[in-house]
Amino acid sequence: MAADYKDYEYVEAGTVDVRELTPLDEETRHLMKSEFSIGSKLTLFYFAFILIIPVLNWFAPDFMFSSFYGGMTYAWFFTGIFAMGMAFLIAFIHTSLYEKRLKKTQTPSSSVQSSDGRSVN
Repeated sequence: MAADYKDYEYVEAGTVDVRELTPLDEETRHLMKSEFSIGSKLTLFYFAFILIIPVLNWFAPDFMFSSFYGGMTYAWFFTGIFAMGMAFLIAFIHTSLYEKRLKKTQTPSSSVQSSDGRSVN
């Protein structure tokens, strides 16, 4: 299927030798390290929250299984609604921090041009 495209030179999976790639420039390396750092911290925060739910179910079952709203328990509220809201909030934080960092490090001459000549920024 991918070989049907003729607009670019198709490279089969597994044929790129990582040792032959040029090293990243310092700006890109710094951006990638900070991106990984923030992403890891947000991931650990979310996993810690998700781990707290079964712990609370074990140690505070009277509270976690009591009715919260209409028949929904606190356990279902935290895992279903609150965790989904937290995932969206973490995605928003991650995206806004990335855009802030990108604006800070991007120079006016480094604006990305699309294939039809329009500026992407």
